[in-house]
Amino acid sequence: MGFFEKIKNGLSKTRTALSGLFAGEYEVDDEFYDELEERLILADLGVDIASRAVEQLRASAYEKMLVTPAKVRDALADILTDILNVGDSKLNIGTKPSVILVIGVNGVGKTTTIGKLANQLAEEGKRVLLCAADTFRAAAADQLEIWADRAGVEIVRQHEGADPASVVFDGITAAKARNVDVIICDTAGRLHNKANLMNELGKISRVIDRELPDANKEVLLVLDGTTGQNGLTQARQFQQIAGVTGIVLTKLDGTAKGGIVIAVADSLQIPVKYIGVGEGIDDLMPFQSREFVEALI
Repeated sequence: MGFFEKIKNGLSKTRTALSGLFAGEYEVDDEFYDELEERLILADLGVDIASRAVEQLRASAYEKMLVTPAKVRDALADILTDILNVGDSKLNIGTKPSVILVIGVNGVGKTTTIGKLANQLAEEGKRVLLCAADTFRAAAADQLEIWADRAGVEIVRQHEGADPASVVFDGITAAKARNVDVIICDTAGRLHNKANLMNELGKISRVIDRELPDANKEVLLVLDGTTGQNGLTQARQFQQIAGVTGIVLTKLDGTAKGGIVIAVADSLQIPVKYIGVGEGIDDLMPFQSREFVEALI
């Protein structure tokens, strides 16, 4: 099953709500646009983006004389795709080694995402090393080790409660010795204790910058697709703490609305890089903005 079909299944809730509006051969009117704006808000795009998108759509439809729902739908797809295209959706991992720092609150699927990403990179022929820097949560390193085994990659870990920056230092040292291509670091997700998290991530970043000053570094924020506008709040806070370079949206399992990814990309000007569409090791897919929008509406 390809990207479009998996995303289509994962966004079935939103697609059902929106697609009905575009069915039929009637002529669109003010009531249509009001209803569309309301449904976009309910799809988690947020009030600002929904109203702006509909305003642009009205102008485009007037200028191009688009009067049928099908043509208006295509114009909306163009607008939403433009909003999503805020940067390079591909990973910047051209140096050897490169570092991927994976952040996000507990429960969003960070560890699972790391395992899937490690498997994908390993299948591309890259030598991958996982770094278990979430030393705060019980069994976090154990879970990461299970994924390392499944993906056939190496892992560096310490005891529970160890200094996360120390684990990252060990990982970088091991990566240099073992000719590793990509280091993927798990991190704690204690957003409720922001000061500790900020200090922790700052210390990790300083270790990476000191030990690998010329390395490419990606900071991927994992967001749960079912959390709605709360995901935007999380993204803003992590952006302040860690300088996010890309978004991974997880748990598109049919209950997620999906529009939050458009809100985050627009508000923070951060590109979406991956979408998680299931529990399988192959269920992490490189993001394609147009196909995502087509599946959404």
